[in-house]
Amino acid sequence: MKKRIPIIFILLPFFLLCPIAIWAQQTGQATPAYEIFDTKTGKTISTDELVKALKKVDVLVFGEEHNDSTGHLLEAEILGKMIRSYPSTALSLEMFSTDVQPVINEYLLALISEKNFIKEAKAWNNYKDYKPLIELAKTAHTDVIGANAATRYSNAVSMAGLDKLKDFPAASKSFLPPLPVDTAAGRYHDKFIETLGGHDMGSMKIYQTQNLWDASMAWSVAKYAKLNPGRKILQLNGRFHSDERLGIVAQLKKYAPNLSVANISCFSAESADAKDTAKYAGIADYVIVISQAKP
Repeated sequence: MKKRIPIIFILLPFFLLCPIAIWAQQTGQATPAYEIFDTKTGKTISTDELVKALKKVDVLVFGEEHNDSTGHLLEAEILGKMIRSYPSTALSLEMFSTDVQPVINEYLLALISEKNFIKEAKAWNNYKDYKPLIELAKTAHTDVIGANAATRYSNAVSMAGLDKLKDFPAASKSFLPPLPVDTAAGRYHDKFIETLGGHDMGSMKIYQTQNLWDASMAWSVAKYAKLNPGRKILQLNGRFHSDERLGIVAQLKKYAPNLSVANISCFSAESADAKDTAKYAGIADYVIVISQAKP
């Protein structure tokens, strides 16, 4: 009697195809140009070479620009290839919070509709950019981690500081990283103030909120890694959270010092000098520069 091939193995190859090539075919537009630099060697590499280099890496932190459509396509391509090379690779996202993890799990198990998932998981307005990643994880039966702190907690910190989190009940604290949260003074603080144009927002505890986000994501990744040893994790977040190996990367080293962590910084050629590759080593282990076509 012939064995039936599980539907997952029939569908998965389609989802593991290069999303950028599929997108170009569907839209009729030219395939976007990009280069991936290995900053240790200074060489340009392919996504296949990038994924192969992750053999001894536990966590890959992908720093994106949230409105970069090409970057999102590359994230899906890299996730697909990671799942193919390292089965059960998990996806961790800044875009979902820790308190909606049950909703995420229910959707991955096909127990609820996409409409309910988007609404009750409080998906970002540009969810369409992340949908391919979620659907890929769903098809491959791998985990998705809602890694960030919920908005109500970050708002409380912005107004009253990190100490305000101590006032929340134990049930609420279960969604938060261990207190107190490290405020990561030094280069990260200086960089944050520079981004704000030299202003610290007065009484607003914006920098402390930034640290809460970083700590929440790092703690979520560390907790998952501890419960699932041997599984690789692709963490997605805005690149400020991980550039220069600060933010999430630094916090992750504190929560899980034994994990091997690599980071990517992905940005358009217009947001940096694409020819100045000497600077890349200080930003990330891998840098993806996307060429923006001029009108």
